[in-house]
Amino acid sequence: MGYQGRDVEVVFLAADQCMVAACDSCGAIGDKEFDVVPVPQYIVGRFTTRVALLEVLSVGAIPAVVTVAISNEPSPTGEEILAGVRDELKEIGKPDLPVVISTEKNIPTKQTGVGVTVVGAVERKGLRIGTTQPGDRMYCLGLPKVGPEVQRADDEEIAQASHILKLFQVEGIHDVLPVGSRGIRAEAKTLAEGLGCCFSEWPPSGLDLEKSAGPSTCVLFTACPEVQLDEFTGTPLQVIGEVIQSANHSGVSDESVTALTRKNQ
Repeated sequence: MGYQGRDVEVVFLAADQCMVAACDSCGAIGDKEFDVVPVPQYIVGRFTTRVALLEVLSVGAIPAVVTVAISNEPSPTGEEILAGVRDELKEIGKPDLPVVISTEKNIPTKQTGVGVTVVGAVERKGLRIGTTQPGDRMYCLGLPKVGPEVQRADDEEIAQASHILKLFQVEGIHDVLPVGSRGIRAEAKTLAEGLGCCFSEWPPSGLDLEKSAGPSTCVLFTACPEVQLDEFTGTPLQVIGEVIQSANHSGVSDESVTALTRKNQ
């Protein structure tokens, strides 16, 4: 369960320490005979890792260890996937992060399968969940892409893991939420409603709010109206709406943040 609307698990280890875990899987995408979407295995490794990284980073945690379970032979498939994994870790300045690896050494395979888990840590006071306030603007960084549209790890139209780190350096940024297969509109509503607020959508700007974002090719974030976002001119960035106070709530209370929903405390 973790926190409502987030594909991340937060475990409270002590009064001031949290462990954060997120995972992603990828199947039938690669360059094997029975793969449905043909892409290099390197790209499979990059994006499967990126999805899990984005989830952990978006709540303020620092990645500590990665596991990679590859349902294919160590070479060449395993090596190519792992090259993508390690380059994605370099993207966030963690090239030497421990990586636990498992590959299929007994049975020949004809379709790509991989799962990546990222485990991180954060002090409880640094947990970036439930910081949105009524009146915040809702932004989308990157464009939703899925399947054959996702071919390059350095595509300037999609969100990078390093963007999360940059966002948290900007004063006035509140919650950050990677977008998955449910699409931008659904994620925006979940983020706002989880805090006892509502998402007020602004007039259409050409961005498809229903489309799947595949391997989290875009991220949502909330920010105060005065926020300065000059750092992000190279990637599509749009305001999609505003977080407004619900008629049934008097604001973002401690109780509504707790309802996001704490477990294992």
